[in-house]
Amino acid sequence: MTDIPYIPSYETPETYLNRRYTARSWFLTLDHKRIGILYMITITFFFLIGGIAATLMRIQLLTPQGTIVGADLYNKLFTMHGVMMIFFFLIPSIPSTLGNFVIPLMIGARDLAFPRLNLLSYYLYLTGGLLALSALVLGGVDTGWTFYTPYSSTFSNGWVALTLVGIFLNGFSSILTGLNFLVTVHTMRCPGMTWFRLPLFIWSLYATSLIFILGTPVVAITLLLVAIERIIHVGIFDPALGGDPILFQHLFWFYSHPAVYIMVLPAMGVVSEIIPCFSRKQIFGYHVIAFASVAIAAIGFLVWGHHMFITGQSIYGGMAFSLLSFFVAIPSAIKVFNWTATLYKGSIALDTPMLYALGFIGLFTIGGLTGLFLAALGMDMHVHDTYFVIAHFHYIMVGGAVMAYMGGIHFWWPKMTGRLYPEWWGRFSALVIFVGFNLTFFPQFLLGYLGMPRRYYAYAPEFQVLNVMSTAGASIMALGYILPLCYLLWSLRWGKPASANPFNATGLEWQTSSPPPTDNFDQTPVVTHEPYCYHLMEMPRV
Repeated sequence: MTDIPYIPSYETPETYLNRRYTARSWFLTLDHKRIGILYMITITFFFLIGGIAATLMRIQLLTPQGTIVGADLYNKLFTMHGVMMIFFFLIPSIPSTLGNFVIPLMIGARDLAFPRLNLLSYYLYLTGGLLALSALVLGGVDTGWTFYTPYSSTFSNGWVALTLVGIFLNGFSSILTGLNFLVTVHTMRCPGMTWFRLPLFIWSLYATSLIFILGTPVVAITLLLVAIERIIHVGIFDPALGGDPILFQHLFWFYSHPAVYIMVLPAMGVVSEIIPCFSRKQIFGYHVIAFASVAIAAIGFLVWGHHMFITGQSIYGGMAFSLLSFFVAIPSAIKVFNWTATLYKGSIALDTPMLYALGFIGLFTIGGLTGLFLAALGMDMHVHDTYFVIAHFHYIMVGGAVMAYMGGIHFWWPKMTGRLYPEWWGRFSALVIFVGFNLTFFPQFLLGYLGMPRRYYAYAPEFQVLNVMSTAGASIMALGYILPLCYLLWSLRWGKPASANPFNATGLEWQTSSPPPTDNFDQTPVVTHEPYCYHLMEMPRV
């Protein structure tokens, strides 16, 4: 506790230690790094809750007429899984944890623009998550995470309104986080940090913040209207009260498809940091990747109707949404091609972050290609609301966003904690997750194509073999997720001390101590070169 790398000039060593090591100092902190760690701990908790619900579902589906839970409890389980994983894990995972921790470090700033607003956003997130979890535990919600009306607004007997209030508060947390990031990037870049010297992770979070600001208010108000209709019976979505249930779908998916890119764009940014570092090459097509992030955010707002091909919308509207859905795949494909070109003839080191990044590229590519099937009107009619959709969604979200999140955690873990994790265990867990994931979700493409509907607690006997494979894969994948939790916690006490730059990376965050001091840098850094100049570095990676 006496090894203090840097003490701000306005503090004595005694006040520094008191502030650094007391619980009160953590929960009232204005330090972006600590708030990022608080997010990481809380997000991990909600991830475990969602994972428990998924485990019970997969055990139920081992047999065609599963006897673990009944139909009503099964509905509540997949709602709990969806709500916890999407609203309280996937959406805030990378922006609120890694983004909070590294954005000021990457641009040479002392903190985010609004530290108190940053702390408020965390407590809004925590409060919203606890409210939603309380509703799910007290009596459960059986509407699914999409809360389709009029069932959610009128007929469901669950704690729908309380869950919606929790999600509503979480939406404000996202809005405040996005606002903070935008202002910080615009106003607090260090000297020499021009727009096209920004790390690609910053570009991805900038685009994500635009979606936070523009899209989140829509879904927040939509869910609030559902709660209002449920509590005081105002006719908004229920046709019996003069409402329109299809209006809910338009409003919900107008946000919720861009929300996919809230989850994926930051993941792409993480991969854009890892690939050049562990290939020892400059990123291929920096400007194209940066503009592709903004293009994905913009086009993502125009494709929501492909979720609604079977709702009776105009065939011409369906064709337009189909065309736009194919079009939005182009900037994503550009990123994959550029990452592949960066890998070409690189000095590749298969360390843990790189394994997660390579896993992301493979799984995200499969998810993206199968998304083209769902963008085609005829194919979507066949596989809509089947396990094909579940498999596609999880290849994008778990295979993409979660793989990148794990890669980012391992990449910046030495910077966050000042400790190194055991590399062998990291590589092993990455491979276990990759194998378990494919065994879990690839059979679900076949199940969906053969016609097994999603959200059913029982199924026809001819689907059992594929369901057994899926459950076996989920068991392997669960082991893969438990391993990092164990060895990362182990590393906090017994891990080797990390140097300031254990990967010989080029970003500003690696030019300060591990972990960084309160003000991040002893002196304001000055940027004099382009990002990712690994081709100019002669020192070997250690």
